[in-house]
Amino acid sequence: MDKNSYKNMLETIQEFHNKHDFKNNGGEDLAYRVALMVEELGEISACVTKGKSKTYLAEESADLLILLLGTAISADFDLNEAFWQKMEKINQRKSKIINGKIRVSEFKGVDK
Repeated sequence: MDKNSYKNMLETIQEFHNKHDFKNNGGEDLAYRVALMVEELGEISACVTKGKSKTYLAEESADLLILLLGTAISADFDLNEAFWQKMEKINQRKSKIINGKIRVSEFKGVDK
């Protein structure tokens, strides 16, 4: 198995969903998945703010990625395609320094 393949990652998550019958047990409910992603983002935040190891940060980030891939399965959209479309869109944007940090946003309603 090519561990650098998006397709293989997605197939592995689909197998995990099938193994635990997510579809019939609430595991593909989108509101539930959002709550799980918020929880994982909180754990990532704790890694950074509490100075936890890169290993722990990597594990929590992987949890979030797994949930994101699973959400694409649950909501039936192509996350790979969405990623590339979004990258094309944001690569057209200009960056702006806000409070000393770079932002690349649409900056709606903000003087440029």
